[in-house]
Amino acid sequence: MFLSFCFLFSSFVNGTWEPDGVTFFIIEGLASLGEKKIIFFVILLLGYITILGGNSMIIFALTDPKLNSPMYFFLYNLSFVDIVYTTTTIPQMLAGFLTDMNTISYPGCFFQMYFFVQLAVTGRSMLTVMAYDRYVAICNPLRYTAIMTRPVRLLLITGAWSFGTCCTLPAISMSLLRSYCGPNVVKHGWCDPSSVRRLVCGDTSVDGVVSFSSALFALLTTGVLILTSYVLIGVSILKMGVAQRLKAFGTCAAHLTVVFISYSSASFVYISYRVRIIVSVLYAALTPFLNPMIYSLRNKELRESIIRTLGRFRPSAVLPRKDINTVS
Repeated sequence: MFLSFCFLFSSFVNGTWEPDGVTFFIIEGLASLGEKKIIFFVILLLGYITILGGNSMIIFALTDPKLNSPMYFFLYNLSFVDIVYTTTTIPQMLAGFLTDMNTISYPGCFFQMYFFVQLAVTGRSMLTVMAYDRYVAICNPLRYTAIMTRPVRLLLITGAWSFGTCCTLPAISMSLLRSYCGPNVVKHGWCDPSSVRRLVCGDTSVDGVVSFSSALFALLTTGVLILTSYVLIGVSILKMGVAQRLKAFGTCAAHLTVVFISYSSASFVYISYRVRIIVSVLYAALTPFLNPMIYSLRNKELRESIIRTLGRFRPSAVLPRKDINTVS
């Protein structure tokens, strides 16, 4: 299956492969909203601009040499994932609000599907890596720099991306190898795997099991690892004094908030069709939207770096001209 996927992928890139049936998909999205679409367009556009601006500011701020902690290195990568993750779907949705029929090519649909799912899993993997980083910082503070070396950080980031790929490929490969002979209307805001699966000409029960198993494995694996890290952190905090407890909690507060929002919002996705689309959009955009605010509000060093970054773009103040007639 993997070799077949690679062959089709190379055919997509070279433009030498054509599907037997459907050649494009129609993204239905929220077409039934009528004139209200413009309201959702403005809200989504403003949200997307905020996501791009906020996460880009985090990335620029973290280039500051003063922020050389491993925690900031992982936050830098998380912000990058959030930007790419939202860019895979939101521009397509925005275009759909402005046209009567929002279409996407057959290869484009599966590229969008793959990157959306892969980046969603990678984002949670990044949160898992950050939880481990907090565990080392609090439970082994004296060995923190010795453990979280640059090679280890790169290995953890590579593992996060690889885990996202491994959890995504089986289900997407199966969907790609199926036959689609019509209809070609995707009842979702983008090429959602479960919505596209309904358009397959044939039995998709195995596909559904593989997709659900992959999603469950990704959620449980990252969730259990994050929970384990924080249980160990909690045990360590109980042995500290009051001042140390407050400091330790402060270092984890932002990450805990993001984890709670990410995993709790995921539980609301699997509900009825029309509400599901709206909730799916909110779910896909909520964490990338809130991440910059949460981390900048909870981290003094990051706030100061953002202020310094903004200061570099501020026009230089015009110095007053010295009056030549002034007596010295």
